[in-house]
Amino acid sequence: MFETFSTYGFCCFTFWKSAVQIVPWAETDFDLLHQLNIPEMLDHLGGPETDEQVHKRHKRYCDLSAAGKGRMFSIVLMPEGVSVGNVGYWETSWQGEMVYEMGWGVLPPFQGKGIAALATAEAIKQAKAEQRLRFIHAFPSVDNPASNAICRKLHFQLVSECSFEYPPGTFMHCNDWRLPIMEQ
Repeated sequence: MFETFSTYGFCCFTFWKSAVQIVPWAETDFDLLHQLNIPEMLDHLGGPETDEQVHKRHKRYCDLSAAGKGRMFSIVLMPEGVSVGNVGYWETSWQGEMVYEMGWGVLPPFQGKGIAALATAEAIKQAKAEQRLRFIHAFPSVDNPASNAICRKLHFQLVSECSFEYPPGTFMHCNDWRLPIMEQ
């Protein structure tokens, strides 16, 4: 159904008649972040952020790679060149261990087509290639069947249900999914 190929250092997947490409997050992705900041996208994450919070998030995304603590990507549908979502991973401390935390989102008109799973799989390859941390975790809400399905599809192991603080000051009921990305 799809094949993988690389163009100019970015990974692409043939997807029906289009390709899914992940591209390092850039200043020009600010509009995409605003498009993703809608109730349908943030239902499981405490709701939309204020404009100030979106600006701060965009700066964190832009600075993440330079700091060497993870990477954020925009998900681009080719050949149209349409940005349809984001995916990334970042360092965090979880249960006394430094791990990568991972997250993704695809705009509603593009959901249900396998785009998030393809882009997330490529981001996992990027994290593995760094050979920095042993595990990558995802913490989707127990009430988010689509994100939990992506974790299963990509062979994450369900560790347990947990209480996870997000946004800061708010605890949500999540699944802790873990994927080994480096041999010990």
